[in-house]
Amino acid sequence: MSSELLIDATHVGLEYRLSKSSYGTLKEFAISALKRQVKYDSLWALKDVSLQVRRGHVQGIIGPNGGGKSTLLKILARVIPPTKGRVIVRGDVAPMIELGAGFNGDLTGFENIVMYGALLGRDVDYMKKSAPGIAEWAGVADFLNVPLRSYSSGMLARLGFAVATDTTPDVLIIDEVLSVGDESFQAQSLDRMLELIESGTAVVFVSHDLSAMRRIATEVMWLDNGSIVTVGDPHEICTAYEDSVESSEI
Repeated sequence: MSSELLIDATHVGLEYRLSKSSYGTLKEFAISALKRQVKYDSLWALKDVSLQVRRGHVQGIIGPNGGGKSTLLKILARVIPPTKGRVIVRGDVAPMIELGAGFNGDLTGFENIVMYGALLGRDVDYMKKSAPGIAEWAGVADFLNVPLRSYSSGMLARLGFAVATDTTPDVLIIDEVLSVGDESFQAQSLDRMLELIESGTAVVFVSHDLSAMRRIATEVMWLDNGSIVTVGDPHEICTAYEDSVESSEI
C-alpha cells in the first residue's frame, strides 16, 4: 500500500477572541468596535498541534471534554481555518463531526441521502440510485420516505455513517459517532472502517472508547487543554490516559 501523506498539519493553533465587555445591542457593539473600544480576552482552543496521517493509517485522538479534539477535527475537515500553522489535506474528505450535520429535518431520508452525498462532492444521480442500499445498510429502509425529524439519534448516526462510507474516501474524519447506537451498529461500523482502512483510507478518529482505539488506531494522540500531552503507541497512550483519569478521581 502507498505511504502517501494525506494529512499534514504543522504547528496548528486556533484562537477565540472573547469580548470583555457586554453590550445591550448589536448597534452598541458596532459603535464600540468602530471606535476600537472593544477589549478582548484571548482563548487558545488549540496550541501548536502537529500531526501527519498517511494512506491506510488511523490517527486516534483522545482526551477530556474541552481538550481540543473536536476543534482539531473541524480544522482538518476544512470547516474552520486555523489562526496559526499550516494544514494540508489531500483527496476526498468524508467528515462525520457532528451528529446530523449536513442533514435537514424537514426533508425525507431519501432526500437527505442525496443532499448529503452532494455536499460530499458525489454525483446526484449516483446518490439517487444508491439511496435504497444506503438506507438498507443503515437499518432505516422502512423510513426512507419519512421526514428526518422523526428519526432517533441512533438512526441519524447510522444514516450519516452509511452515506459517508458508501464510497471509499481518501480521508475519513469521525468524532464520537460510533458511540451512538446499539452494539450491533458499533460492530458493523467498526468492520466498515476496517474495510476502508484496508482500501487505503486515512482515518482520524476521536472517541472515548479506548478499546476501539486499541483495536484500530495506528497511533494515538492525547490532547488536553488544547495541547498535545503525548503521541505514540495506542496501547501505551490509552493505558497512560486511563491511569491519569483514575488518579484524578481519587
